[in-house]
Amino acid sequence: MKLLVNIIRVLVGLLFIFSGLVKANDPLGLAYKMEEYFELWNLAALNSIALWLSIIVIAFEIIAGVALLLGWQMRLFSWLLLLLIIFFTFLTGYAYFSGKFTNCGCFGDCIPITPKTSFLKDVVLTVLIVFLFANRKNIRPVASNTATLLAMLLATIFSFGIQWYVLNYLPVFDCLPYKKEKNISKQMQIPEGSLPDSIAVVFVYEKEGKQYEFTPAGLPADLASYKFVKRKDKLIRKGNAEPPIKGFVLSGITDQDSTQHVLSQPYTVLLFCQNFSTPVSKWKADFEKLYAVAKEKNIPVFAITTQPSEARKNFAGTSFSDIQIFKCDFTAIRTAARANPTVYLLQSGTIEDKQSYRRMDRVTNELKRFPVLQRQ
Repeated sequence: MKLLVNIIRVLVGLLFIFSGLVKANDPLGLAYKMEEYFELWNLAALNSIALWLSIIVIAFEIIAGVALLLGWQMRLFSWLLLLLIIFFTFLTGYAYFSGKFTNCGCFGDCIPITPKTSFLKDVVLTVLIVFLFANRKNIRPVASNTATLLAMLLATIFSFGIQWYVLNYLPVFDCLPYKKEKNISKQMQIPEGSLPDSIAVVFVYEKEGKQYEFTPAGLPADLASYKFVKRKDKLIRKGNAEPPIKGFVLSGITDQDSTQHVLSQPYTVLLFCQNFSTPVSKWKADFEKLYAVAKEKNIPVFAITTQPSEARKNFAGTSFSDIQIFKCDFTAIRTAARANPTVYLLQSGTIEDKQSYRRMDRVTNELKRFPVLQRQ
C-alpha cells in the first residue's frame, strides 16, 4: 500500500507541476478563459480580478505539486488539492457538457485539449487525489525540514517570478498564431485539408398537434396532411475549418479595411496598444528612438489599438504624434500582444520580431541594420 501511495503521490505531483508550468508560460491566456466563464455565468464583474486569480491558481498548482513530491504538510495540501480538483472537474465538466467551449484552457494554448479529454483527465485525477486524501497519514516528508522549507520557498518564488517575467517580456514559448516567422495573411486563411461543418437541412411539420422533423429525402408520402412549421439547419458534425487568426481587421478614421495595405509593405513596424493602462511615459523614450530610426529607413510605423481617440490624446506632444493609427478588434489585439504595448517588425506580413515595450531597443537595433528603403 505504501508503494502505491508513493507512486500516485509522485504522478499527481508531477502532473500538477507540469500543468502549472505550461499555464505559467501565459497567465493571461488562463485569465481570458476565466473571463469567458464569468461572462457565461453573468459574473462579468469578476473580470477585473481574472488575472490575479489566474496567477494565484497557477502558482498554487506548482507549489502544491512540489509539496506533494516532498510530502510536506499533507494535512493542509491534501485538503487544498481535493478542493481544487473538485473545482477543476466542475469547470471541465461544464465546458464538456455545455458544448460552449472547444478548449478548456487547462494546459494553455501550447497543449490544446478538448473539453471531453480534460474532463476525463480531471475525473481520473479526482479518484487519485481522493485516494491520497484517504491515505494522507501514510505520506511522510522525504527530506529534512530545512531542505523542504528551502525547496518550498524556491518553488514559491519561481512560480510567481516566472509569471511576472512573461507578463512583462512576453511568453518564453510562443504558442499563439502570431508567433515569429508566421505570416499573418496566411494565418488568416483556412488551412488546407480542413473540414467544414456538416449541416443537414431539416423540415419541421405538424400533424394532429405533434411536430415531426424530416430530411428532404425522408418526407412522408402523405405530406399534404401535414402543416409546415419551419425549416432549420442541423449541425451533424463540427468541422475545423477556421483560420488560426480571426478578427485581425485594421481600419482608420474612414473605417476602410486597410489590413492588406499594411501587411503588403516590404517592412512594417506595428505598435499594439490594447489600451493605455501602461502609461506612455513608461515607453515613450524607447519608442521615440525606434520611430526615428524607422523614419530614417523609410519604414512605415502604425499604431493598432482599441481606443484610437485615446491614442491621439496620449501621443500628442511626442515625436510620434503623427503616427497613423488603426483600430482593431479587442480579442485580436490581446491575442497578438500579451504585453501592453508590444512592438512587431514585419517583412511582407511575416513576423520577423516581436518584443514587449520593455525590449523595444531590440527592434530598434534590428532596424539600424536595414538599408534605407526607397519611398513608395
